[in-house]
Amino acid sequence: QVQLVESGGGLVQAGGSLTLSCVASGRTFSSYAMGWFRQAPGKEREFVAVINWTGSNYADSVKGRFTIARDNDKNTVYLQMNSLKPEDTAVYYCAAGVSSWRGSYSSDYWGQGTQVTVSA
Repeated sequence: QVQLVESGGGLVQAGGSLTLSCVASGRTFSSYAMGWFRQAPGKEREFVAVINWTGSNYADSVKGRFTIARDNDKNTVYLQMNSLKPEDTAVYYCAAGVSSWRGSYSSDYWGQGTQVTVSA
């Protein structure tokens, strides 16, 4: 069982930056593929980024603007978000045990979510 707690969301103007953090419980953090997903109002939850032992991958919509990183000593995964756009507004969820199948991403564990709002 893994518990995830996100922080760092808030309100920012378009073009600004935010960094999200997610602290995971448990002693096997380094073995999990960690990721971020988001859900905008009226839309389905979508994949944003994943990081595992082979590297990282991003949704096309955030590639070049967002960076995912992890600190295994602190059981923490980060999402650095730059050049934010109003369409990035969503609840952002931390995820552990991220996997993909035929281009679709899912996860075993989810955080409670943190709101990111980007004003025009």
